[in-house]
Amino acid sequence: MVETRTVTLPETDPSPGELLPPGRRFRIVLVLGLLTALGPLTIDMYLPALPTITDDLGATAAAVQLTLTGTLVGLALGQLLVGPLSDAIGRRVPLLAGVGVHVLASVLCVIAPNLAVLGGLRVLQGLGAAAASVVAMAIVRDLFSGLAAAKLFSRLMLVVGVAPILAPTIGGQTLQFTSWRGVFVVLAVAAVAIMAAAAVVLPETLPVQRRRHGGMAGTVRDYGRLLTDRVYVGLILVAGLAMAALFAYVSGSAYVLQDGFGLSEQQFAFVFAGGAVGLIGATQCNVRLLRRWTPQQILAGSLLAGLGFGLVLLVLAATGTGGLAGILIPLWLVLATVGLALPNAPALALSRHGEAAGTAAALLGAVQFGVGALAAPLVGVLGVGAVAMAVVVFGGMLAATLVCFLVVQPHRLPVEKNEPVVALAR
Repeated sequence: MVETRTVTLPETDPSPGELLPPGRRFRIVLVLGLLTALGPLTIDMYLPALPTITDDLGATAAAVQLTLTGTLVGLALGQLLVGPLSDAIGRRVPLLAGVGVHVLASVLCVIAPNLAVLGGLRVLQGLGAAAASVVAMAIVRDLFSGLAAAKLFSRLMLVVGVAPILAPTIGGQTLQFTSWRGVFVVLAVAAVAIMAAAAVVLPETLPVQRRRHGGMAGTVRDYGRLLTDRVYVGLILVAGLAMAALFAYVSGSAYVLQDGFGLSEQQFAFVFAGGAVGLIGATQCNVRLLRRWTPQQILAGSLLAGLGFGLVLLVLAATGTGGLAGILIPLWLVLATVGLALPNAPALALSRHGEAAGTAAALLGAVQFGVGALAAPLVGVLGVGAVAMAVVVFGGMLAATLVCFLVVQPHRLPVEKNEPVVALAR
């Protein structure tokens, strides 16, 4: 049972982000949200087309799901590379170069002749999207810390929640006028717009004096130091395992809902959006919950609730009870608990290593998407039915809960406060 108590935090100096004029701060947060959305858009926009791609390229469902895995692998590896690079040379150059790679890969996906080429290009797309994701998280840590960072992560999770709503819907509507290749045209256009916004709005947030110049040896040392922090490792594993439950839903839902329950591509897009509504609502409730409970308490409570809902999902899927509603309702409730866990686990993890925010964010993102990459094909290996998806969703929540309570031990973590950080680079 998680203890409930009101937390009164001491007054601290405002962080650099809070010192910015409201209008400029809003624009920066908006662009950070767009950057954060690029990864989910890349992952989710082509989901309604998965069965069509399977038929068009003469492949199996499991093989086509590997194109999703390729994207997640690219997101994981890209963050490991871009994170330390952004700590060494600043945030803007790796960010803009990475999004440019994403644009190029998206254009090439339009003309991919077979599944193997498409899978390789999806890895490249993931590498580009990784730059947007990891640099956005590092900029948050440059500008905010403690509870302020946790609240901003919740706001960014609103974008992450909106993206899965818009992406399959946009993909489904695109498929009414063109083939699955047209989805990648839309992705390329979106990436160009995001890159332009970042170039205009985002300042350099890492001053020269704070950059790390240890080269490859320094990067290895930084990763080694992070991996010796038991709590940090536990928190990024919790985030990754919760993400695995989410990606089990992402990779399996198209087949479960379209092939299993007979939904059209457009109907699937709208039903898929229902799960994102729960994710969005939870992330925004998290901001209010932080006024009364600590991030540690919210994380622990959300994982316990998600474990319970995951068990209900598994039982209903295995017995066939409740039909479509018996799958969707507990599944959406699991997604809501993931929406509470995901902002708090990264905020707690990154608050421990502000001196290497890019590297810490990179390892966090790599674990999140790396574990998610394992979950996607696992659903295909077990089958494309509701039971296979439910097994992986429940397994992810069970593992996340065990790591949280056995490794992280959130009840023993100190209450975080907003610690002062250095000002924006000029």
